[in-house]
Amino acid sequence: MNTAPAQPDAPMVQLLTPEGERVRHPDFDVDLDAGELRGLYRDMVLTRGFDGEATALQRQGELGLWPSLLGQEAAQIGSGRALRGDDYVFSTYREHGVAWCRGVSPAAMMSQFRGVDHGGWNPGDTNFHPYTIVIGSHTLHATGYAMGMARDGADSAVVSYFGDGATSQGDVNEAFTFAAVFDAPVVFFCQNNQWAISEPTERQTRVPLYQRAAGFGFPGVRVDGNDVLACLAVTRWALERARAGEGPTLIEAFTYRMGAHTTSDDPTRYRRDEEREEWEAKDPILRLRRHLEALGHADAAWFEQIEAEREALGKRVREEVRAMPDPDTMAMFENVYADGHALVNEERAQFAAYQASFANGEVK
Repeated sequence: MNTAPAQPDAPMVQLLTPEGERVRHPDFDVDLDAGELRGLYRDMVLTRGFDGEATALQRQGELGLWPSLLGQEAAQIGSGRALRGDDYVFSTYREHGVAWCRGVSPAAMMSQFRGVDHGGWNPGDTNFHPYTIVIGSHTLHATGYAMGMARDGADSAVVSYFGDGATSQGDVNEAFTFAAVFDAPVVFFCQNNQWAISEPTERQTRVPLYQRAAGFGFPGVRVDGNDVLACLAVTRWALERARAGEGPTLIEAFTYRMGAHTTSDDPTRYRRDEEREEWEAKDPILRLRRHLEALGHADAAWFEQIEAEREALGKRVREEVRAMPDPDTMAMFENVYADGHALVNEERAQFAAYQASFANGEVK
C-alpha cells in the first residue's frame, strides 16, 4: 500500500489554525465581518451537503459517476469568493464549490454525470466554463482566453483549477510557458489533495509543487488548503497581480481528498485509514465553526438553521435530478460537424435501424 508523501518543509500561508485560532501573516491577510465569515461557512456546508447527495444518488443508480470534493471545500469556496463577476474560470470535474460560487445550480452540475447533456449550463451566463474531463488540457484554454482578454484591454483575470496529478501533464507545463512569456492575466490554482487517483504526490514531484513556478518565471505560493481565509486572501492577491498586468501566479492549495477519487474508486486499496483520520482533525468546516463560536458570531440556533438549509437543498437536488428527462438517443449525432458528414449520416441511419429493431424490449 502506498502512503502519502512526507512533504518537504515549505512555507505555507495560514490565517486560521485547525483549532480555529486567527493568526496573522506578514504578506497575506484578510479582514472579514461577521456576515462575511458566516457566508463562507454557509457556502462550505451547503457545498458539502449537495456533494454528499450526489454521491448517494450515484450509489442509487441515478448518476453514472461523481467526483466528490469532500475535504476540499475551503480551497474552492475561499478562491471562488475571491473572484469578481467579470473574471472567468476554467475548471476540472471536481470544482463544485467554485461552480456554486459562480451561480451554477447543483442539479446543473449533476446533469452531465446523469448523461442528459454535455454540460448543464451556459458558460456565458456564469463565466464558468463547463467541466473539463481531460486532465490538464483546460490550462491551455485558460491561458489563451486570458491572453485574449489582455489584448482586448479587459480589466479581468482568469483562474484555472487542476489537481496535483495534472502538473505532470505536458499541457500544464506548456500553459505555464505561454502564460509567463506573454504575462497572461491567469491564476493557476492547484488543489494538491496528495493523491492522483492512487498515485501519491511523491510519484509526481520531488519538490513542493508551488516551487515549479520559479522555473517558468512567475511566483508560486503554497497555502493551507483547509483554511478558507488563507485561500481567499492569497487568491485575491494573485488576481490583483493578474489584473495589474503582472502576469500569472501558481497557487498550491495543500489539502486532502477525504473521499474517493470518484465513485468508481476504492481508496482503501492504496491509503491508510490513519491518514484520513489525521486530516479529519484539520476539517475546513469545523475549523471555521470553531472560529465563529470563539468570536460569538454564531450560536447553536444559527448552526441549526444552516443544517436545515442543507437538508432542504439536498431534498431539492434529489427531486430535480430524478425529474430530469432521458436524452434523445439520436442527439449524439448532432453538431459533430457544422455542415454534416456522410459517415456520420451513415452511422446515424445504422443506429436508427438498430433502435427500430427493438419492440417491447426484445429484438424483433
